[in-house]
Amino acid sequence: MQLAIFTSIADIEADDWMTWFGSDYPFLRYDFLLGLERTGCIGGESGWQSCHFVLSENGHTIAVAPAFLKTHSYGEYVFDWSWADAWQRNGFDYYPKLITAAPFTPATGPRLYLDVADPHALEKLLIGIKEWSVEQGISGWHALFADEQLSSSLTELGLHQRQTVQFHWFNRNFSSFDDFLATFSSRKRKNLKKERAKVAAQGLSLITKSGGDISAQDWQFFHRCYQLTYAKRSGHGGYLNQAFFTELCPELGGATVMVIAYEAEQPVAAALYFRSADTLYGRYWGCLKEYEYLHFEACYYRGIEYAIDQGIQRFDPGAQGEHKIQRGFEPILTRSNHWIAAQQFDTAIANFTEQERQQTRTYQQEAATLLPFKQNEA
Repeated sequence: MQLAIFTSIADIEADDWMTWFGSDYPFLRYDFLLGLERTGCIGGESGWQSCHFVLSENGHTIAVAPAFLKTHSYGEYVFDWSWADAWQRNGFDYYPKLITAAPFTPATGPRLYLDVADPHALEKLLIGIKEWSVEQGISGWHALFADEQLSSSLTELGLHQRQTVQFHWFNRNFSSFDDFLATFSSRKRKNLKKERAKVAAQGLSLITKSGGDISAQDWQFFHRCYQLTYAKRSGHGGYLNQAFFTELCPELGGATVMVIAYEAEQPVAAALYFRSADTLYGRYWGCLKEYEYLHFEACYYRGIEYAIDQGIQRFDPGAQGEHKIQRGFEPILTRSNHWIAAQQFDTAIANFTEQERQQTRTYQQEAATLLPFKQNEA
């Protein structure tokens, strides 16, 4: 077997990457990852260094792991700061670590290419990653937001599984937004309609654009909103720079969707989505000033309307946010898997993840009782 490691996706043939991962899931597309490198969102001093693994046998690729060396834990959304503290307190270095993930994107999707003709491809890849990590002094490998099947396979191979809860909307053959609202209890339905009416009463109008209909001015405006909102929340700019929005995103074509809010014909806020064939991903939001309920309208209700209109089956609006429950977003489990090189921490991590999974499943069950649908009405 031969394990090749690429520190830039530009060193991999685009056609090969397309063969392995296709182009439907937007956050693992070749042009998306290449654009992140070219715009400087990853690489350099960002703390994200491309480190893609390609495992071959007899000249044939049997496994591929898109991966990144990390010198911090920002932009991952599977929080392990307490792990890093434990390593440091015991005189060990937690960074660099190796992650397989979509950068800055807490969205479940494909994570590995495995040749279906080789039933041991995953085991062979895991051996290669472990051996390389030990040689390089890497603290561990983390596969974030893996799909259920891959996560189960990794768990069977001894990797610790973590679970978190997100809130997703599912299209149950709705013909319109009102058709969706008809599934709500009467009180919850009235509350949501009041929210939407309040947005209109503030003199706001919203337009949904996609792909080439999003102009260069729209992208410039969105970057401004994004940075202002990040600065308000955290005191610093966001992970993504202007070139990401004005250079990379326009190249992604129909994978991008933007909702823009106007007051007196002037743009005042915007929400950015990405999409695949069956899933809409709500990713970023920004506004020049605050308006009551506008965030819910731009980031959730317009997304639901778009999904219904396009026949999209699922709407993943991003991580966290219990306020999504009463708006019809259902609690679902997301999964990640973790291999730890230092055996002295293995038992502690195993105990932590087991307790966390129990707590997470309990929380998911409790959250489901708060859904606004008729069967949840007291």
